[in-house]
Amino acid sequence: MFPKPIQNSSRAWQTTYQALVPAALVMWLLPLIAVAIFSIKPEADFTTGNYWGVPSSFEGLSNYGRVFFGSDMPRYLLNSVLITVPTVIGAVALSCMTGFALGVYKFRGNLLLFFMFVAGNFVPFQILMVPVRDLTLDMGLYNTKTGLVLFHIAFQTGFCTLFMRNFIRALPFELIEAARVEGVAEWRIFWFVVLPLMKPAIAALSVLIFTFIWNDYFWAVVLTQGAESQPVTAGITSFNAQYRAAYHLMSAGSIVAALPPVAMFFLMQRHFIAGLTLGAVK
Repeated sequence: MFPKPIQNSSRAWQTTYQALVPAALVMWLLPLIAVAIFSIKPEADFTTGNYWGVPSSFEGLSNYGRVFFGSDMPRYLLNSVLITVPTVIGAVALSCMTGFALGVYKFRGNLLLFFMFVAGNFVPFQILMVPVRDLTLDMGLYNTKTGLVLFHIAFQTGFCTLFMRNFIRALPFELIEAARVEGVAEWRIFWFVVLPLMKPAIAALSVLIFTFIWNDYFWAVVLTQGAESQPVTAGITSFNAQYRAAYHLMSAGSIVAALPPVAMFFLMQRHFIAGLTLGAVK
């Protein structure tokens, strides 16, 4: 049922495994390494076809300086923060409440309601593109950060509810019963009993949703346009029009855009791992 531990395998397979792991790691990191190299190359290297060779000169400071001070990149980064942070707060807060309701209360239609939350995650994005765009136009939310935040909250709540509901169902139900016997109100049970136990799950879910929303490109292009509302993932493409496919600036912008999710993960790594593994062992 479970794969055999590598230390219990034959010597030949252990040697093969040890040789394949570094190769797989290099292949995984190769695109990131290429983008990092591109970000320090001068523009002349791309016009002369020197894509993979040694840079003719190191223009890292110049490229990153132009990204920060010669473009709308700071505005795009601010837009991403103003879109991602409210989305994480809204989706996690709603899912804590819906997860509590679906995980604690047993009523007729509980499972059907839970399936309705989860079913939206199985609908391809491309099918929703035109209806969602028309809806935002009708509501006056097209090309606004508010419209993008509301859509992300609505779409991510299903996955977050699945995560929280399963987490809450794994908690000791005796704690809730004991609180009810003492006459504690339901909202106080949620706030003072269940919510403190959900902190590892909240941390893990916040990191996941932050990464999902920050790296979103599809809906950023569909629902926004221009530096007033576009997040950084869509804003990076502006270098194409502004600097005639300036690959060195696009690469530098990509590195800058990738730093916040990486920093978020490392800052929350302990809580993230604890949230994912809590309840995995007795």
